[in-house]
Amino acid sequence: MERVRDVRALPKAHLHLHFTGSMRPATLLDLADKYGVHLPEALKGGEPPKLRATDERGWFRFQRLYDIARSCLRSPEDIQRLVRETAEEDVRDGSGWLEIQVDPTSYAPRLGGLIPALEIILDAVRAASRETGLGIRVLVAANRMKHPLDARTLARLAVRYADQGVIGFGLSNDERRGFARDFDRAFAIARDGGLLAAPHGGELSGPASVRDCLDDLHAARVGHGVRAAEDPALLRRLADRGVTCEVCPASNVALGVYEKPEDVPLRTLYDAGVPMALGADDPLLFGSRLAAQYEIARTAHGFSDTELAEMARQSVQGSRAPEDVRRKLLAGVDAWLGGTGSDARLGGE
Repeated sequence: MERVRDVRALPKAHLHLHFTGSMRPATLLDLADKYGVHLPEALKGGEPPKLRATDERGWFRFQRLYDIARSCLRSPEDIQRLVRETAEEDVRDGSGWLEIQVDPTSYAPRLGGLIPALEIILDAVRAASRETGLGIRVLVAANRMKHPLDARTLARLAVRYADQGVIGFGLSNDERRGFARDFDRAFAIARDGGLLAAPHGGELSGPASVRDCLDDLHAARVGHGVRAAEDPALLRRLADRGVTCEVCPASNVALGVYEKPEDVPLRTLYDAGVPMALGADDPLLFGSRLAAQYEIARTAHGFSDTELAEMARQSVQGSRAPEDVRRKLLAGVDAWLGGTGSDARLGGE
């Protein structure tokens, strides 16, 4: 009988995780009680809410729940707690490197302004990294529902902190709204400043949104990107360019992009040679963290341990981790395959 290795012990990089969405449900309950915030039943029932964001109403509900959760983060101590607990969860799931995504404008009103908000977040990241041994960096993300000039402001801010923990620039929220090209100047500022370009695309919209990320924003990674599976020529392009897709199977199903885990085109992307980094997206709302995404690949798509290890390698190779961290993690992947997997986990310190 073939040994089934523990996917939590498989060293990996986590490249698609949103800031508030990384919160533990119990922490949200504590903070809501602390600040007297009324939570809807969907956020306090202990089970992930029923979401379907393939229409405007469903996406609005998803955003409303996210905004309510975010309103419970009001002090530097709250930010520190969130990042520390997120790091602990990632380490438990075998992550040796985390790139967490945040729009600091969302927290600025309660944290003293845009610059103080980003500095508080970066301070929390450094503290959590010291405490847990997990390598953590920040990807600053603009909101495509806001004016492109706001994105340019964020891009300049991100570049300013490029040597203090910011490694990339993203574009999040409903990709069906607006055009990627409206944000081309913001991404040019970020790329000129040495930051990775990693916009969302190819989740709620089809293959054209992935092409827009490549053509207009010169993306080196694409958040989600799963809808590229509908266009064989686009798959070849992603594979040829080595553009990593940050694929989040559980959230794809939770948001109604696909009906069930088996429908997420993991095998199509993998067989086409498209690099993938599995991510948890928003565990608070979708109910599963990083290791669970690898379990979906194993149980719903029949990925072997060798294939799971290859996806873990791709996650490391698609990251901005320093070379020494990459070597440790890649060696750990080999050890996981060669050994029992129980002692192959390596941290990012």
